[in-house]
Amino acid sequence: MHLLLSFFLLAADTLGPDTIWDWRTTSNPRISPDGSRVVYQLEWADKMADAFHSNLWTVGTDGKNNRPLTEGKHRDSSAVWSPDGKRLAYISTRSGRPQIVVRWMDSGEESQITNLENAMSDLAWSPDSRWVAFFSRVKVNPKWSIQSTPPPTGAKWTEGPSVVSKLTWRADGIGGQGLLPESLPHLFVIPAEGGAPRQVTSGDYSHLGPPCWTPDGKAIVLSAARREDADAILYPNDLYAVDVQTGQARLIVERKGAESDPTISPDGKWLAFLGFEDLGKSNHSARLWVVGMDGKGLKLLASSMDRNYHSPVWKADSSGLYTVLENSGQSHLHFAALNGSIEPLTSGNLRFSTAYAATEKFSMSTNGTLAISSSGTDKPKDIFAIRPGASPLRLTQVNEGLLAARKIGRTEELTWKSFDGKPMQGWVILPPDFDAAKKYPMILDIHGGPHTMYGVEFQHQMQMFASRGFVVLYTNPRGSTGYGGDFGDIIHGKYPGDDYQDLMTGVDALLAKGYLDPKRLYVTGGSGGGLLTAWIVTKTDRFRAAVSQYPVTNWFTQTGSADIGLLMTRWMKAMPWEKPQQYMDRSPVFFADKVKTPTMVLTGEEDWRTPIAQSEEFYFALKSRGVDTVMVRFPKEPHGIRGAYPSHRILKVEHILQWFERH
Repeated sequence: MHLLLSFFLLAADTLGPDTIWDWRTTSNPRISPDGSRVVYQLEWADKMADAFHSNLWTVGTDGKNNRPLTEGKHRDSSAVWSPDGKRLAYISTRSGRPQIVVRWMDSGEESQITNLENAMSDLAWSPDSRWVAFFSRVKVNPKWSIQSTPPPTGAKWTEGPSVVSKLTWRADGIGGQGLLPESLPHLFVIPAEGGAPRQVTSGDYSHLGPPCWTPDGKAIVLSAARREDADAILYPNDLYAVDVQTGQARLIVERKGAESDPTISPDGKWLAFLGFEDLGKSNHSARLWVVGMDGKGLKLLASSMDRNYHSPVWKADSSGLYTVLENSGQSHLHFAALNGSIEPLTSGNLRFSTAYAATEKFSMSTNGTLAISSSGTDKPKDIFAIRPGASPLRLTQVNEGLLAARKIGRTEELTWKSFDGKPMQGWVILPPDFDAAKKYPMILDIHGGPHTMYGVEFQHQMQMFASRGFVVLYTNPRGSTGYGGDFGDIIHGKYPGDDYQDLMTGVDALLAKGYLDPKRLYVTGGSGGGLLTAWIVTKTDRFRAAVSQYPVTNWFTQTGSADIGLLMTRWMKAMPWEKPQQYMDRSPVFFADKVKTPTMVLTGEEDWRTPIAQSEEFYFALKSRGVDTVMVRFPKEPHGIRGAYPSHRILKVEHILQWFERH
């Protein structure tokens, strides 16, 4: 009890879990066409309602006059400026469900222009500012149905069965999307003043955004799976130009691989997009490509830089594109020219436009000024403006007041060589008031993916761990992005595998610093990090306790029940019945007899990415053998415990910390 009390006292003036109630998150910076101001999304937590809300704010690109555009306990998001700069379209839930709202920026007057049952996404104005394009789901005829006697008038019969006829039949998401409805996303347009939306695309095909209007406003380029076998293919989408009046779709790019984020050059000659040619690997870098609008002349830009690219935006003279490139834990703005050269435009220990979500894309005005988000190890994410030839200017400081009253842990980079000599990179957060003469407990935090990248962005949750006196180590083992395609692909068919040794040699490198207590080492991670946590406790007893968060523990059942099961078979290099031993060799549950480490399993009950049975199976295996274990189940939570409940995020952190503190 005294130990726990000392931890809580230590956390009083630090960044503890309760700071989630006061935390503010900025996203989706949209700059006005004239470059004078930025509209951005600000998310905040409602302590009384236990809910997250978001409103729109605006700030001048000189950093002045920061003020709210919308207010209220609902979600306003996805704002886009009309090309003439007079109006703003966005999605709001103020009416009870998501609808499109248009705001006149001179008067502040607003009009809800839709009243649809299904949610919409990916708003895009036409070049003449008269129309708004968007995507929404449309019902399709079920593949299987029966005729049955209807209930008598006034009768209350139990709800009938759901019928599944597709390979991809569920989806993870906030709100517990779960079973996908018998519907597909289609392209719509609606007059900006309101009226009946008109469906542009047709057929039993999936169409995805963002929609990109041609400069003449006659067509929209989008990504679509317009093929009969799309459900059975891992990357079925190609790029099409759809005539807005007739709905006729013209194929522009068709290849074996992925294409996304289409954007047309201002002169109308080139189509740029992100994607890759499918080489049968589990990991591919999303590279930057251009092709003529006639589908000819496909070429790879910046071929010398094998990294993931994000959010391409054309320069006004059509000579190339601005894009964010991730590299070795950093993400920086670059200019990729049509001649093949690439030039960095930002530098430093920062991550610009960290692109884990569509809301992290940046935007550019007609005068070349950019609005973009940025974060550093000691700098939570804020909105910045970058004028041509100038340094980034910070426009917001949404967590400045909170941090001014609290101490945060210092972050240091750690590099080492793994068992085979391969160079590795990670970071260490030291507790506030760190004293190198003392011996500290350590938490190893493992990222998911596995093809993602930890980096120099602000780590709120890990700062919470540090606030309770833990040194926190987080790394990028092989399989991570940011180090080239070969590094990411090493674990293809061998996951988990040698990434385990990368993590263990990283722990050894940190132990060599001399300030860790080797008897108080702990490990946690979520999703792919949860898998590696479960794997680690089957391999070693060096950790005093572990928390496996929403893990994969059995590749057989994961493949058949996850919303990305087809991708799982790619990672395993075979279907389960083709190489069952391969599946067993990489599944922690089949090695549960080796586990001695006290292990908590933590998950959401509406997680369809790593369904809850993955946690249940591992918990059962450990509990049946008498291992010290508990299972923590969060109701109404999707993958990552990232749903609509701030209290759940706090409880998630507290369960992890108090499990480690108990041990």
